[in-house]
Amino acid sequence: MKTKVAIGADHAGFAYKQPLIEWLTANGYEVVDFGTNSAESVDYPDFAHPVASAVESGAFERGILLCGSGEGVCMTANKHQGVRAALVWRPDVASLTRQHNDANVICLPVRFISLPDAIESIRNFIETAFEAGRHATRVGKMAC
Repeated sequence: MKTKVAIGADHAGFAYKQPLIEWLTANGYEVVDFGTNSAESVDYPDFAHPVASAVESGAFERGILLCGSGEGVCMTANKHQGVRAALVWRPDVASLTRQHNDANVICLPVRFISLPDAIESIRNFIETAFEAGRHATRVGKMAC
């Protein structure tokens, strides 16, 4: 079964969104684009909330959010119950946030990482399993 991935970006993240969608699709992932559809200035919560809601509902296994710093989309996504959004700036951080935190949304700061690093981060994020064990207890303590 294909992993279902929701993706969204603001104007700053727009330039990376289509190449990432193409990479995901070419690698067998089912992707739904939640916008934006241009580099015209928009408000990042308008795209972060729908992606986070899609993951929160269980309709999607993973979410990808893109903005200039990654911070705004990450803060917004983490307002949703059951969403564990992680700011990732290197591929090894993507692996760790899956292994130790069971993150289900990755937030990428496109002004600070290269497209190849973004692709490798997403690969690690999707392909790395949660280790559970002692980490499961910690993740359980995150919920309000």
